[in-house]
Amino acid sequence: MSLKRPANEDERFMKEAYKQALRAYRLDETPIGCVIVKDGEIIARACNRRNTDKSVIAHAEILAIKRAAKKLGDWRLEGCTMYVTLEPCQMCAGALVQSRIDRVVIGCMNPKAGSAGSIVNLLQEPRFNHQAEITAGVLQEDCSALMKQFFAALRKKHENTAE
Repeated sequence: MSLKRPANEDERFMKEAYKQALRAYRLDETPIGCVIVKDGEIIARACNRRNTDKSVIAHAEILAIKRAAKKLGDWRLEGCTMYVTLEPCQMCAGALVQSRIDRVVIGCMNPKAGSAGSIVNLLQEPRFNHQAEITAGVLQEDCSALMKQFFAALRKKHENTAE
């Protein structure tokens, strides 16, 4: 049985994840951000850095998991919640299961690559040894609008360079 958390707590931490997404946006990265919380305190923050770091695994979730594990001194993130602005992909969802994170709070879903319910749900696959609780749609409009704004600007940039 899971305890109900006040919506304002989820919104407060999602706003922190959103700030990380804005950091990614300023880096010309896909604007995805996340924070990891334990006992009501943020223990890790990260934004998407694939292009900046020239690394396919430099997703916000992976970077935050790595930082949280270092802070806790353990790869197991039991008792932690991740707040992420976009539904995790299959790589990140797999890392979340492997890290034993308890809960994932998602801003907006990702119908093209989402692995927490949109295409598949790796976070709650009963055949795995761990499942995470999912809460979706926290600050959905803000998170979705930022993604749409980023990709509209990217398309416009490509149109201008094609001329």
